[in-house]
Amino acid sequence: MKDPYSVVRTVRVTEKGSALSEKHNQYLLVVEKHANKVDIKHAVEQLFKVKVLRVNTQQVRGKARRERTLAFGRTPSWKKAIVTLKEGDKISLE
Repeated sequence: MKDPYSVVRTVRVTEKGSALSEKHNQYLLVVEKHANKVDIKHAVEQLFKVKVLRVNTQQVRGKARRERTLAFGRTPSWKKAIVTLKEGDKISLE
């Protein structure tokens, strides 16, 4: 099993994420690109001491960027995980 600190990078705080956490008890996480749903579930349960019911993942592609010249670049691609917690559990974002 992978180290939980290498699987979960950060909790993403956005307006959509705040609405999900209030309404459906779901949290947005930035995770390692090659982590699977089982690795993410175990890592979240170990790090935050909560019970995970479901994990949904999504690969987010980097956007094309250009700065003042014709040289193009990209922002990095990353993996998003939406983690659904058991009723009554929550992740403290402080």
